[in-house]
Amino acid sequence: MFKNHIFKYLFYQIGVTLLLLSNSFADTQRPQPEEGFGRQESQLSVGRSIMVATAHPIASKVGFDILKKGGTAADAAIAIQLALNVVEPQSSGIGGGAFALYWNAREKTLKSYDGRETAPKSATADLFLDEDGMKRKFWDVVPGGLSVGVPGTLALLEKLHLNFGSIAWKELFKPAIDLAANGFPVSSRLVKSIKRASLKKLKFFDDTQNIFFKKDGSEYSPGEIIRNKELAQTFKIISQQGSKAFYNGVIGDQIVRTVRSSKVNPGLMEESDFERYKVKERTPVCLPYRDYKICGMGPPSSGGLTVGLILGILENSQLKGIGRGVEGMHLFIEASKLAYADRNLYIADSDFVTVPIQGLMDKAYLKERFTKITRTPIEEAEPGTPPGSEELLRQLHRHKESAGTTHFSVVDSYGNSLSLTSTIETGFGSRLIAGGFLLNNEMTDFAFVPKKNDGLIANRVEGGKRPRSSMSPTIVLKNNKPYLILGSPGGSRIISYVAKTIISVLDWGMDPQSAINSGHVVNRNGVTEIEEASDALVFKKGLSQLGHQIKVRNLNSGIQMIQINDDGTLVGAADPRREGLVIGD
Repeated sequence: MFKNHIFKYLFYQIGVTLLLLSNSFADTQRPQPEEGFGRQESQLSVGRSIMVATAHPIASKVGFDILKKGGTAADAAIAIQLALNVVEPQSSGIGGGAFALYWNAREKTLKSYDGRETAPKSATADLFLDEDGMKRKFWDVVPGGLSVGVPGTLALLEKLHLNFGSIAWKELFKPAIDLAANGFPVSSRLVKSIKRASLKKLKFFDDTQNIFFKKDGSEYSPGEIIRNKELAQTFKIISQQGSKAFYNGVIGDQIVRTVRSSKVNPGLMEESDFERYKVKERTPVCLPYRDYKICGMGPPSSGGLTVGLILGILENSQLKGIGRGVEGMHLFIEASKLAYADRNLYIADSDFVTVPIQGLMDKAYLKERFTKITRTPIEEAEPGTPPGSEELLRQLHRHKESAGTTHFSVVDSYGNSLSLTSTIETGFGSRLIAGGFLLNNEMTDFAFVPKKNDGLIANRVEGGKRPRSSMSPTIVLKNNKPYLILGSPGGSRIISYVAKTIISVLDWGMDPQSAINSGHVVNRNGVTEIEEASDALVFKKGLSQLGHQIKVRNLNSGIQMIQINDDGTLVGAADPRREGLVIGD
């Protein structure tokens, strides 16, 4: 059965552009990190005890096999992420960072883990300014070592294993080692990703060219085999030595050398930056919505709070009764503007900036924000003043950012659930290779300019700081048990994709596949974007008549969702805009 999935997948014309959203104030005008080239066929998957939903069929099969062997959701997550590092290298891997939510069924607790990249200790606020103090162009600083943050994904995986794993660490590496050493059939999406990235200096570094192009420099075709023996060797070392080989050993040393010796934009990273890196367990952000709790990551992710803000504002409406029509979309758009306005001002790494988390979740504050919504669209929403923000407001100025990602969701036979989103930021990251894997360009998720109009920008560069992210791994609780496990790639649009999908299920009664398939309507406090060639186009005329400025474009999410029904049945769905696959049993 799985072979049939692989065969089918090789012929789908799914691809991505690798034009990452730059750090500018014209957020709504930027290209997405990954644009699609079509849709694949996706159908609901039903299971009784185990299920995986990932961005790639091979990774889904790897995770499913781990669960079939009795592994936990944590075990499957490790094997899945390592496999994705091989077969979807442009999106994630051990050279990047990740956030994870984990539901521990035995203890009935929800944990969240921050494996976000950190800035080198010597990094300063003027990192991306030129000699004249002017902001450098985004694509001038992406390639090379200056954009690389200290990776956190591997440390997060090891933390999950220590806390929740049951299968030996070494065993979880075997599928990825085999894929890297013996090769895998390259997908149409990866082929097109490589082609697009070629226009953005993918061939600039010899080590990178050697992995993603043939010996004669020509491009791979769909179905041809790509091998990465250096990555296989790296995985072997880590499988034997654990993360110490990465953070205190030969692999970390190799990363530092690669970053500091880059022929363009050499970086500041030192071995001590790796030695001091720590995964942080943070308190999940949970906001009530109707009869549910919407739980996500807190800062430095802006995802959990902003998804919660959108829903918290809309809880004051009659969205369920209004339905998915022009009026319902108008409410969603206006709530999104208000939520993004707050996000852009307040949210950054809470270890460096005082984020008014409780104030942003305050019911009275959310009700007050709802009163800003009228029949006339807000041109550009101003941030509110949540409780606890008064002093902060005098210090901060607004800033906008974005990023690209992959996501997967897992439910194991023990009742544990996991939602994990990981990234190397833009497609193919910094273009630098170390140990066979791509290094992130996550430093470009910081504000390039540290202050504006004498007000500091919360997400400015600081040594040891974690850049703000839009990644939104989410678990929706019903009766204090997991009901929806989901997340998505998509840069700063992730927040909108996730919020829309949750509303589609909870308010509009859609099944997971229909909710994911439904056309996107996105507003990040500017122009309203409607997904081209989707059922959302029916709203264009009505929204325009209300006064919304509309732009029709390709909106390429990659939502992976599992729904756990009251009878324990698992229903999973993958986003048809990419090449994901759900497998359940």
